[in-house]
Amino acid sequence: MCVGPAAAQTAGDSAQRDGYRYYEIGDMTAPRPEKTQPGLMLVGGGEWPYQAFRWMIGKAGHGRIVILRASGSIEAQDEFFKDIGGITSAQTLVFEDRRAASDPAVLEIVRKADGIFIAGGDQSNYVRYWKGTPLNDAINQHVRDGKPLGGTSAGLAIMGAFSYGAMDGGSLTSEDALKDPMGPAVTLVDDFLQLPPLPAHRVITDSHFGARDRLGRLLTFVARLSKEQATSEIRGLGVDENTALCIDGDGTGQVFTDTGGKVWLVLPQTLMELTAKDGPQSYREFMEGRVQTGQALDFPGFMITGIGSGSRLVLPAFTVENPAFQSEADVVKGRLVVRQLD
Repeated sequence: MCVGPAAAQTAGDSAQRDGYRYYEIGDMTAPRPEKTQPGLMLVGGGEWPYQAFRWMIGKAGHGRIVILRASGSIEAQDEFFKDIGGITSAQTLVFEDRRAASDPAVLEIVRKADGIFIAGGDQSNYVRYWKGTPLNDAINQHVRDGKPLGGTSAGLAIMGAFSYGAMDGGSLTSEDALKDPMGPAVTLVDDFLQLPPLPAHRVITDSHFGARDRLGRLLTFVARLSKEQATSEIRGLGVDENTALCIDGDGTGQVFTDTGGKVWLVLPQTLMELTAKDGPQSYREFMEGRVQTGQALDFPGFMITGIGSGSRLVLPAFTVENPAFQSEADVVKGRLVVRQLD
């Protein structure tokens, strides 16, 4: 059903607003059946693993889900309400420019949400339309208030402290990222969403991970951020398609997947160990010449840990209980070398 935010409007009224479109389904007046709980759902794109979405719906107290997107219309709304079920209602806001992110009606819908879900599409639109706006603040406040937030594909891409914004209109490949880690195509964004229990200023996320061979570009993101932020504390989380990482408010993460997908945890292991042992001087010596404009990445010593459906991620330490796999990786002059560990 496509209607306007005002209760008096009917299904036949125009849903076009000042910079956005609005849709709803269900009973907007129904009380939330249960209390909300904190939680983050990071979905790698593709088909939805419904078990993860039921987890999020439970965290939302089986109440009202608000879907935020910048393309499409009622697809996610209908899937939540009709195919999965167990919620009182769903609302969709489709953003068409930045004005909508300051609209009082939009902000009121977001404020009343029991759970928020950010759909896929083009994450550069989310950055352009939302970053630094009252909506940006409202999403952060939603999480601080102990209510769940989920995102898939582009929605997942903006859920880290740092994001690959795709601001040049492209979709960066691993090969191109490794060739020039400081190049203009590596468009990283910070100071956007702040989402505990993900540790602040430490995590960058990536989607469609195995299917689109994105390990090289996530390693590049971690290496570049390690240089720009002057820290060994940057962590990467890549999520496979049809797979979700669900993180409780206490920082415990579990994986749901219908296809055996994994979440890939990337750590700059050698840099971490040297910095822990000898401090800032070792950091500077290790980083010298490794991440340069116009030069291929040269960065050894990554640890890659697979988080599967039988694993458990513990934050903020980023330890993994019962990992699905472990690998070491070096990037040598732009060439990725991965070694599977026993």
